[in-house]
Amino acid sequence: MLVAASTSTTGWVVGYTIGIIVVLVVVALVVPILVLAHAIGKEAKVIDDSLTESVHNTAALKELRTTIDYAGVIVAGLNRGRTRLGG
Repeated sequence: MLVAASTSTTGWVVGYTIGIIVVLVVVALVVPILVLAHAIGKEAKVIDDSLTESVHNTAALKELRTTIDYAGVIVAGLNRGRTRLGG
């Protein structure tokens, strides 16, 4: 009778052992992924702040086309003046 009781608990012990090993393997695989995700999240904040600063620093470039147009008008006026002066 003792032998029968011993073999019936052996299956439970083996099952629990395999279950614990599987859980440890899953944890060992998931923890590095979570650490990398956290690091990426921190870098994303820095990148977003940098992009926001870049947008602020380059906002004046939207007026560059207007400046180029005015420069063209000024150069054309100077050329007309030079032509009228005989140069």
